[in-house]
Amino acid sequence: MSKKIVILNGSPRKKGNTSALVKSFTEGAEASGNTVTEFFLGGMNIHGCRGCFGGHSSKDCPCVQQDDMNQIYPAVRDCDVIVLASPLYYWNMSGQLRTAVDRLFALEEGEGNLLRGHGRASALLMAAEGNGFEDVLLYYDHLLKHLKWENLGHVLAGGNGDIGDIDGKPELGQAYELGKSIR
Repeated sequence: MSKKIVILNGSPRKKGNTSALVKSFTEGAEASGNTVTEFFLGGMNIHGCRGCFGGHSSKDCPCVQQDDMNQIYPAVRDCDVIVLASPLYYWNMSGQLRTAVDRLFALEEGEGNLLRGHGRASALLMAAEGNGFEDVLLYYDHLLKHLKWENLGHVLAGGNGDIGDIDGKPELGQAYELGKSIR
Protein backbone atom coordinates (compact mmCIF):
# COMPACT_ATOMS: atom_id res chain seq x y z
CA MET A 1 0.00 0.00 0.00
CA SER A 2 1.41 3.36 -0.99
CA LYS A 3 2.16 6.01 1.63
CA LYS A 4 1.75 9.76 1.57
CA ILE A 5 5.10 11.33 2.39
CA VAL A 6 5.70 14.97 3.28
CA ILE A 7 9.24 16.32 3.13
CA LEU A 8 10.06 19.51 5.02
CA ASN A 9 13.25 20.67 3.31
CA GLY A 10 14.96 23.17 5.60
CA SER A 11 17.88 23.91 3.31
CA PRO A 12 18.28 27.49 2.09
CA ARG A 13 19.75 26.11 -1.16
CA LYS A 14 17.46 24.57 -3.78
CA LYS A 15 20.41 22.80 -5.40
CA GLY A 16 22.54 22.14 -2.30
CA ASN A 17 23.71 18.92 -0.70
CA THR A 18 20.60 18.50 1.47
CA SER A 19 18.42 18.95 -1.60
CA ALA A 20 20.44 16.24 -3.35
CA LEU A 21 19.60 13.87 -0.48
CA VAL A 22 15.93 14.87 -0.77
CA LYS A 23 15.99 14.19 -4.52
CA SER A 24 17.49 10.72 -4.06
CA PHE A 25 15.06 9.89 -1.25
CA THR A 26 12.11 11.06 -3.37
CA GLU A 27 13.21 8.94 -6.33
CA GLY A 28 13.38 5.87 -4.09
CA ALA A 29 10.05 6.59 -2.40
CA GLU A 30 8.28 7.13 -5.73
CA ALA A 31 9.85 3.95 -7.14
CA SER A 32 7.98 2.09 -4.37
CA GLY A 33 4.69 3.72 -5.40
CA ASN A 34 4.55 6.38 -2.70
CA THR A 35 3.32 9.94 -3.17
CA VAL A 36 5.83 12.60 -2.12
CA THR A 37 5.10 16.26 -1.43
CA GLU A 38 8.11 18.46 -0.72
CA PHE A 39 7.95 21.85 0.93
CA PHE A 40 11.06 23.96 0.28
CA LEU A 41 10.90 26.02 3.46
CA GLY A 42 13.58 28.50 2.38
CA GLY A 43 11.19 29.85 -0.25
CA MET A 44 8.18 30.09 2.05
CA ASN A 45 6.92 32.85 4.32
CA ILE A 46 6.80 31.16 7.73
CA HIS A 47 6.94 33.13 10.96
CA GLY A 48 8.19 31.88 14.32
CA CYS A 49 5.80 30.44 16.89
CA ARG A 50 4.36 33.12 19.20
CA GLY A 51 3.81 30.69 22.08
CA CYS A 52 0.24 31.96 22.41
CA PHE A 53 -1.42 28.53 22.79
CA GLY A 54 -4.16 29.85 20.49
CA GLY A 55 -4.08 26.99 18.01
CA HIS A 56 -7.13 24.91 17.20
CA SER A 57 -6.36 21.58 15.59
CA SER A 58 -9.89 21.22 14.15
CA LYS A 59 -9.60 24.34 11.98
CA ASP A 60 -8.32 24.16 8.40
CA CYS A 61 -5.71 26.75 9.38
CA PRO A 62 -5.04 25.78 13.02
CA CYS A 63 -2.59 28.55 13.91
CA VAL A 64 -3.59 32.13 14.68
CA GLN A 65 -0.87 33.28 12.28
CA GLN A 66 -1.83 33.23 8.63
CA ASP A 67 1.23 32.49 6.54
CA ASP A 68 2.60 29.70 4.34
CA MET A 69 2.25 27.12 7.12
CA ASN A 70 -1.36 26.99 5.89
CA GLN A 71 -0.02 25.05 2.87
CA ILE A 72 1.80 22.57 5.12
CA TYR A 73 -0.88 21.83 7.74
CA PRO A 74 -3.29 19.93 5.43
CA ALA A 75 -0.47 17.86 3.95
CA VAL A 76 0.85 16.92 7.40
CA ARG A 77 -2.66 16.05 8.62
CA ASP A 78 -3.09 13.60 5.73
CA CYS A 79 0.37 12.07 5.54
CA ASP A 80 1.80 8.80 6.80
CA VAL A 81 5.48 9.84 6.85
CA ILE A 82 7.18 13.16 7.59
CA VAL A 83 10.77 13.56 6.45
CA LEU A 84 12.84 16.27 8.08
CA ALA A 85 15.68 17.41 5.80
CA SER A 86 18.26 19.99 6.79
CA PRO A 87 21.86 21.03 6.68
CA LEU A 88 23.57 20.85 10.06
CA TYR A 89 23.88 24.35 11.53
CA TYR A 90 25.53 24.71 14.91
CA TRP A 91 24.86 21.05 15.76
CA ASN A 92 21.15 21.29 14.99
CA MET A 93 18.60 21.62 12.20
CA SER A 94 18.41 24.84 10.21
CA GLY A 95 16.28 27.70 11.48
CA GLN A 96 13.93 27.21 8.54
CA LEU A 97 13.15 23.65 9.62
CA ARG A 98 13.05 24.34 13.35
CA THR A 99 10.58 27.18 12.77
CA ALA A 100 8.24 24.92 10.76
CA VAL A 101 8.50 22.12 13.34
CA ASP A 102 7.69 24.58 16.14
CA ARG A 103 4.65 25.79 14.22
CA LEU A 104 3.35 22.22 13.80
CA PHE A 105 2.46 22.50 17.49
CA ALA A 106 -0.83 24.11 16.41
CA LEU A 107 -1.93 20.62 15.31
CA GLU A 108 -1.54 19.48 18.92
CA GLU A 109 -3.72 22.24 20.39
CA GLY A 110 -7.43 22.67 20.84
CA GLU A 111 -10.05 20.09 20.08
CA GLY A 112 -7.82 17.10 19.37
CA ASN A 113 -4.18 16.23 18.93
CA LEU A 114 -3.77 15.66 15.18
CA LEU A 115 0.03 15.51 15.23
CA ARG A 116 0.85 13.01 17.93
CA GLY A 117 0.64 9.31 17.17
CA HIS A 118 -1.84 8.44 14.42
CA GLY A 119 0.54 5.79 13.08
CA ARG A 120 2.94 8.31 11.62
CA ALA A 121 6.59 7.70 10.94
CA SER A 122 9.56 9.95 10.24
CA ALA A 123 13.00 9.95 8.65
CA LEU A 124 15.85 12.44 8.90
CA LEU A 125 18.10 13.57 6.04
CA MET A 126 21.07 15.81 6.81
CA ALA A 127 24.17 17.11 5.09
CA ALA A 128 27.03 18.89 6.82
CA GLU A 129 30.56 20.09 6.41
CA GLY A 130 31.58 18.19 9.55
CA ASN A 131 30.33 15.04 11.24
CA GLY A 132 28.99 16.27 14.61
CA PHE A 133 25.46 14.85 14.39
CA GLU A 134 25.14 13.65 18.01
CA ASP A 135 23.22 16.66 19.35
CA VAL A 136 20.72 16.81 16.49
CA LEU A 137 20.10 13.07 16.76
CA LEU A 138 19.35 13.50 20.46
CA TYR A 139 16.81 16.24 19.62
CA TYR A 140 15.31 14.15 16.80
CA ASP A 141 14.95 11.09 19.03
CA HIS A 142 13.26 13.15 21.77
CA LEU A 143 10.92 14.75 19.22
CA LEU A 144 9.85 11.38 17.84
CA LYS A 145 9.35 9.97 21.31
CA HIS A 146 7.11 12.93 22.23
CA LEU A 147 5.13 12.66 19.00
CA LYS A 148 4.96 8.85 19.17
CA TRP A 149 6.18 8.54 15.59
CA GLU A 150 8.09 5.52 14.32
CA ASN A 151 11.71 6.27 13.44
CA LEU A 152 12.37 4.96 9.93
CA GLY A 153 16.02 5.94 10.08
CA HIS A 154 18.32 8.68 8.94
CA VAL A 155 20.99 9.51 6.40
CA LEU A 156 23.72 11.76 7.76
CA ALA A 157 26.16 12.98 5.14
CA GLY A 158 29.26 14.65 6.57
CA GLY A 159 32.16 16.18 4.67
CA ASN A 160 30.01 18.30 2.35
CA GLY A 161 30.89 21.97 2.71
CA ASP A 162 30.42 23.21 -0.84
CA ILE A 163 27.47 22.73 -3.16
CA GLY A 164 27.97 19.51 -5.09
CA ASP A 165 30.38 17.93 -2.60
CA ILE A 166 27.87 15.13 -2.04
CA ASP A 167 27.84 14.08 -5.70
CA GLY A 168 28.90 10.45 -6.06
CA LYS A 169 28.92 9.76 -2.32
CA PRO A 170 27.28 6.65 -0.83
CA GLU A 171 24.82 8.70 1.23
CA LEU A 172 22.86 9.47 -1.95
CA GLY A 173 22.33 5.74 -2.46
CA GLN A 174 21.41 5.36 1.21
CA ALA A 175 18.78 8.11 0.84
CA TYR A 176 17.37 6.36 -2.24
CA GLU A 177 17.17 3.04 -0.39
CA LEU A 178 15.57 4.65 2.66
CA GLY A 179 12.89 6.15 0.41
CA LYS A 180 12.42 2.88 -1.44
CA SER A 181 11.99 0.97 1.83
CA ILE A 182 8.81 2.85 2.70
CA ARG A 183 5.78 0.73 1.84
